[in-house]
Amino acid sequence: MRFKLCFLCLFFIALVLQATAQDKGNTIELKTILISISEKDNVVFNYLENEIAVFKIIPPNSNLTLKEKLNYISKTTHLKFYFITENHISIVLDQKPEKVLCGYLTDSQTNEKIENASINYINTTIFTISDEKGYFELPYNSAYSIEISHLGYEKIVLETNKFKENDCIELVLNLNSNQLNEVIANVYLTKGISKKTDGSFEIQPKKFSILPGLTEPDVFQTMKQLPGISSIDETVSNINTRGGSHDQNLFIYNDIRLFQTGHFYGLISVLNPNLPNKINIIKNGTSAFYGESVSSTVTISTDSTTEKRSSIGLNLLNIDFNTHFTISNKSSLAISGRRSYTDFFRSPTYTNYFQRIFQNTIVTNFSDNQNIAFNTNENFYFYDATLQFNQKIKEKSNLQVNFITISNQLDLNQSKEENNNTIVKNSTLGQKSLGGSLIFKTDWNSKNTSKLVLYGSFYKIDSKNESIIGHQIFTQENTILDTGIRMENSHILNALFTFKNGYQFNEIGIQNFDKVNTPSFSRKTKEILHNHALITEIEYLSNNQKFNSSFGIRHNYISQFNTFIFEPRLRVNYQLSNFFSTQFLAEKKHQTSSQIIDLQQDFLGVEKRRWILVNNEDIPIVSSNQIALGITFKKRNWLFSMDNFYKKVEGITSKSQGFQNQLEFEKIIGEYTTIGSEILVQKQIKNFTSWISYTISKNNYTFDSFVPKKFPNNFDIQHNIGLGIIYDFNPLKIAFGSKWFTGRPTTLPLNNSIENNSIVYNNPNSDRLPNYFQTNVSAGYTFTFKDLYKLQIGASIQNAFNTKNILNQYFRINQNTNSIEKVTIYSLELTPNAYVRYSF
Repeated sequence: MRFKLCFLCLFFIALVLQATAQDKGNTIELKTILISISEKDNVVFNYLENEIAVFKIIPPNSNLTLKEKLNYISKTTHLKFYFITENHISIVLDQKPEKVLCGYLTDSQTNEKIENASINYINTTIFTISDEKGYFELPYNSAYSIEISHLGYEKIVLETNKFKENDCIELVLNLNSNQLNEVIANVYLTKGISKKTDGSFEIQPKKFSILPGLTEPDVFQTMKQLPGISSIDETVSNINTRGGSHDQNLFIYNDIRLFQTGHFYGLISVLNPNLPNKINIIKNGTSAFYGESVSSTVTISTDSTTEKRSSIGLNLLNIDFNTHFTISNKSSLAISGRRSYTDFFRSPTYTNYFQRIFQNTIVTNFSDNQNIAFNTNENFYFYDATLQFNQKIKEKSNLQVNFITISNQLDLNQSKEENNNTIVKNSTLGQKSLGGSLIFKTDWNSKNTSKLVLYGSFYKIDSKNESIIGHQIFTQENTILDTGIRMENSHILNALFTFKNGYQFNEIGIQNFDKVNTPSFSRKTKEILHNHALITEIEYLSNNQKFNSSFGIRHNYISQFNTFIFEPRLRVNYQLSNFFSTQFLAEKKHQTSSQIIDLQQDFLGVEKRRWILVNNEDIPIVSSNQIALGITFKKRNWLFSMDNFYKKVEGITSKSQGFQNQLEFEKIIGEYTTIGSEILVQKQIKNFTSWISYTISKNNYTFDSFVPKKFPNNFDIQHNIGLGIIYDFNPLKIAFGSKWFTGRPTTLPLNNSIENNSIVYNNPNSDRLPNYFQTNVSAGYTFTFKDLYKLQIGASIQNAFNTKNILNQYFRINQNTNSIEKVTIYSLELTPNAYVRYSF
């Protein structure tokens, strides 16, 4: 309850500060306001005293950007501001000429409007910049040519005879060579997702268009749309990259490692999608600066200095806000928060989510005895909050402080009538994360840059299960503390080579605790590992920018085992022509922490995995080797991309793979090998983007001490097809898409036989579940007011045709009838969601 009050207070304070930041007092002279802006934003105004002396206005909000302040003054006074240079601004009366030269600037790849482009008459001081709609306007003058320039785009020069008087035309700008060098595909599936030459995918939620089934750019739900990445149970807490388990992915938020990725135990991401995030997803060819994963690496960075807006949002699960405060001209503070209201109001979205996550768990399945009436009452909520402080130190250094907190909380009351008495049992499940980082960057000169990072991450999941049958109380805890320091340096050797080097120290401690009152039992384990890493990396870019590559080495030392691990990383990209490129990626990685399942009913059967550390004996270090060869063809708004990969992971334990057959209680060590191809075909036609993706793979376990020693992996999805069509014509966005994949492996009982109170099974994973099919739709609309304020509304439907997909099945013995029961886990039903967001 205290947190609820704190959250509401924080939310209220943020709104009050934002609302009251603008001076509510009497109007003051415009000259005084300009002097204040000049001091704060480091600009110089040129104007005639008599032209501004007549104006007295309410000052603009001090938290606005320079451009927003000038827009406010311009609309209030009808004065016009012209940038003579970056820091010198000329002010004249806005006496609109009879003849104007105007236009709209558009990105050639994304069709997005280009803001903040510079448009000027060559050899004059007549100058303007494009607004949020890409619009610009200048007095018409046929004697001069105009120049249009923008960082990231090729500069263009046009004769004024290209324009008709008072008739605005649309101009298309192409990305400059440096931008093209970094990006293979600027639009991948939808606007806001791009594929880069280093093989990674970049997602920018602020540029994000729309995807089927999503109301907002949910980080990890978006990740699942990429070829080669799936989730066998629909959750973001079980993301499988090229056949790996979820714990084999590394998730980093502002240099803080995340051990928790899902709210609602996996149905939505723990990260607020409305922050100015930039997400990079790396499936192979990982930089040597990243370790501790044998599958993908996902980095999320937030730069609040680029986002001055605030927003409030509401959907059918939660309410959220984010806001930005300018403390001085060199420091700023950004705060965000999100909280569900599921403990106050239960929407249809909540009901379907609850049924999906808690089906066949202790929460909904209390006892095999169907003759006793049980009552249940659950209380569930989640929240997350972030804080970021930025401080510029002199001209070349920056300090950033980050904080994040995440929580899911479930309280469960179960009751029954027995001998005219009401017996009540209370169970709880809590999942919490806390993290912080301090990042210091400095540019020594134009060629040398250094970065120092201090970070810490805490994760805890705990539960108390009071059995409604009998008096047993089962308490469990899993706690992680991960801390470290990382130093990086980058040195540009010449126009072709950049050399990077660094050092990282990491300490991770994991504690597990179990306690049962009847029969009395208690277990507590705690292990700590220290990992040192020396890092070197060199990047090469040819003069013609057609060939670029990087080669890195991460040399690890684990002090507890006196073990050295040598990990090379390689990335090569070659532009064969203007339309065709090829790419080769290779890496060797390891990890020392993983998740296992002791019992399927641990942690109320909801979040049943617990983190453990390797001991180099029965739990070895997990290592991987992976190579990939890809090609990309892009021409006339067609995109064809294919990546062929081979991946081998050694040192996995059977307890980490979630078996629910004859291997469920085995403790054996093995490996898995996956080979496959990922294909995407995409076409853009004006405001439409359509695509189809296909992944084919084969993924097998090898356990030498088991018979048979080779059989399909639990995450073996052999064929996976996705398709979508997106219409994006501001302010309207619509998305429709479907996905189909072959059923996951399963193990059936052999002739329904029971021996020694155990089920006799066929060979592991020798059968498959039915194929999965789902269709999703989304739509959104944006209202813009006064060019500064936006109201966004939208809705989505997941599983629009209400297809009843089977996600999992397992078998158990009914002790009352001594027969085998089949338990089936079904997918999410048709689930609507809607949202409204106001940005200011």
